[in-house]
Formats: sequence, structure tokens, C-alpha cells
Amino acid sequence: MALSGIHTPVLLERCVELLGPALAAPGAVLVDATEGMGGHSEALLDRFPDIRLIGLDRDTDALRIAGERLARFGDRVTLVHVVYDDIAATVASAGADRIDGVLFDLGVSSLQLDEADRGFAYAQDAPLDMRMDQTSGTTAADIVATYGEGDLRRIFERYGEEKLAGRYARAIIAARADAPIERSGQLVDILVAATPVAVQREGRGHPAKRVFQALRIEVNTELAVLERALPSAMDLLRVGGRIVVMSYQSLEDRIVKRLFADASASTAPAGLPVELPEHAPRFRLLTKGAELASDEEKARNPRAAPVRLRAAERVAEAV
Repeated sequence: MALSGIHTPVLLERCVELLGPALAAPGAVLVDATEGMGGHSEALLDRFPDIRLIGLDRDTDALRIAGERLARFGDRVTLVHVVYDDIAATVASAGADRIDGVLFDLGVSSLQLDEADRGFAYAQDAPLDMRMDQTSGTTAADIVATYGEGDLRRIFERYGEEKLAGRYARAIIAARADAPIERSGQLVDILVAATPVAVQREGRGHPAKRVFQALRIEVNTELAVLERALPSAMDLLRVGGRIVVMSYQSLEDRIVKRLFADASASTAPAGLPVELPEHAPRFRLLTKGAELASDEEKARNPRAAPVRLRAAERVAEAV
């Protein structure tokens, strides 16, 4: 299968439109903080033939595919195996001090969902892994095997917003006393059995959906990484530089919304007759709230359905 046939980038034209004004100057530097299979990067490299790309990803399989896809751009592309909260050191190592654009396409990728043996999808039986970087770290099976009931409940509530968190935590503890829970299919069966029939009839989605999301976030420390990465990325942007972030669940989007709101707000005390430069906002918002995919795009690419896009432009240096 051609590379272009295995990945449909979400909101591609909107990302190009938003980042474009920052990438028009010769030698502009773009960071794709979530390189994935390179779909967004490829389009941006094509549209802006003078830009340089630094692509980051913790998934070695994704980087291999992106490397093949972007090989025709030669030394305009630098791909780095790294978690994106290390963006500042990575950009410095690549020889850049400031950047002109940065893109975050958050959450689990198409590649990770489609490869059954990664364990991300509750609809496919596979080893209970869920690591975005399969070269290191704790797996979902490790968490299910070792976390106490309280910790399981905590992550299901916090990262999955799961109303039955306590019930599911107790069911896992009971089941693992009989046999190790090592595969996604086993966990799905436990969760379905623990879900009251009345709840299943409510049509609120598969019983495993929120628990799998919570486990994935815990395995990859996704929210903590995002909390560190966004401020670092925004600090790297030169005046006129732009950041675009696409989130796929409310926990991510709340972080993005808060950080963007803080950066685009004046810090001047109430009643101050003149706003001093040190109080002026460093960023201005480029979107009104979070933008959604069109109905046409959702029909064409179902994975665009939950996307929430926010963007901002740097308008002042920190004083």
C-alpha cells in the first residue's frame, strides 16, 4: 500500500492555512512535535519549499515510515526519536535557536490504532502494551498487574472520566487474583462483565473505551508531557511564529485552552490607565474557541470526528 493510502491527516488544509504566514520567509523552521507518519509534514514541505522541518516522535515505527515518506526532501528534514516535552533541547541540538511554526497532533496515531499487536484498540485482542515507544517503559499489563485498587480507580476517574471507575478497579483486582491479565481481550471481557446491563443499554459507548484511554494516558504520561511541552514550544517561537494544536479528548483540550488563554491575556492590574509592555499579552488567539472538522471531513475520515483545533501567534517577546 502506498504511504499516502495508509494515513489521512486530520484538518490538513486548515493546518497549512494557519501555519502558512509564519513559514513564508526563507529558512523558516517548522517543528512537527508529533511527526507520526509524516502526512502534515509532507504537505507543509511541499507548500513551503524553503522551510526546514524538525520532526519529533517517540514511536520508532512511525519515524521509519515518516523517513521513507519524507526522504525526497533530503537535508531539509531532521527526524528525532524523542518524547516531545524534550522539544527545547532537541531544537537546540538540531542547530536552531528559535522556530517559526510548531504543530501538535495529539493522542494515539492511526498507525498505533491499526497495528493490533500494540494493544491500543479494545476491539482487537492483543498483548496489553499501549506504549507509544516500544523500546522502553511500563506497559498497560504492568499497570493492571501491579496497581492497587485505589490507584486503578484514580486513573480511571482522572484520565478516563469513568463513572464506574471503582467497580472496574475492583473487578480487575478480583480477576488478576485468578490469572494474569496480559491481553486486551481479557481486560475487555472483565470490564463488560462488570458493567450493569442497564448501563450497557444506555448507549454511552463501549464499557472499555474510557478505561483503555486512561491506561494509555498513564502508560505514556501524556498529560504531564503535554503540560511541559506546550510552554516550551511557545517559548521557542519567534515573534510572528505560530502554534497549532489538535486534541482528541477533553483532558488534552482543557490544558491547551488554559495555556493559550494565559498567554494571550494581559497581566496588567485592574484599573491601570496604561498597559505597560511587561503586562502585554505574548500571544494572540487565531481561532475562536476550538475548531471542529466539517461534516464532510468526518465522513471522509472518521478519526477527525473528535478533533478540537486551537492556534495562536506570538506577538511579543517576554519582558
